[in-house]
Amino acid sequence: MTTISPNAVSARHHDAAPTTRAWVEHIMGMPISVHVRADDPRRTDVEAAVATAFADLRRADDLFSTWNPNSALMLARAGTETAVCDPWRDEVADWCVSAAETTDGLFTTDLIGPDGSRGWDPTGLVKGWAVTVAARHLRHVPGASFSINAGGDILCGRGPRTPAQPWRIGIQDPADPHTVAATVEVVDGAVATSGASARGAHIVDPRDGGTVDHPGSVTVTGPDLVWCDIWATVSFIDPEALTRHPHGQVYRRLILG
Repeated sequence: MTTISPNAVSARHHDAAPTTRAWVEHIMGMPISVHVRADDPRRTDVEAAVATAFADLRRADDLFSTWNPNSALMLARAGTETAVCDPWRDEVADWCVSAAETTDGLFTTDLIGPDGSRGWDPTGLVKGWAVTVAARHLRHVPGASFSINAGGDILCGRGPRTPAQPWRIGIQDPADPHTVAATVEVVDGAVATSGASARGAHIVDPRDGGTVDHPGSVTVTGPDLVWCDIWATVSFIDPEALTRHPHGQVYRRLILG
């Protein structure tokens, strides 16, 4: 799990430190927070961008949730609908193909859902993808930086004419959820963490079909949240997977526990 410190502005910017405001909504079965740092985060353009970002996250949940039997994905898996007819479905499907190819099959979408049915399941990357889509609205807001946290998948960025002030991200100790084991600072980039300590053994190793249930966690940082999400999951299955790929020159992993 990862947390955001809204006060991660270095001392040299203290005199002109902007104000931080947070919004939280329960989407995708978890609290998702949006932090915005600006001269006045109550501005109408900030509020409009945040509202649209949350709307995109709700739309993604309506499409791809495996926990909601009425989501487009689960209706298609149940045979109630023949296909998810939405351009977002095609975009996510393309990401899943790329992830499987890039990770030599360690990323899989052939999973058993909460209802016991087996089928296409993009859970391994769709949360990071949805946050990335939602963040596009915030990137257009001048003079504002943002950080979105969806269950430990965190994306930081900023709009035009915004100073490069970092967000400080705390990485939870997998052995003690009340302890921060490490911190990273991010201006424009992403952080994703995978492990079994919070949700139990839910990550599937496609090589044998079993779930991965060992202690510790893997956090991956880099420029793109979708790839951070993918590599964090894959690295929990195989800790050396990222080091064998050219992405390892751009994405960094932190193994705890």
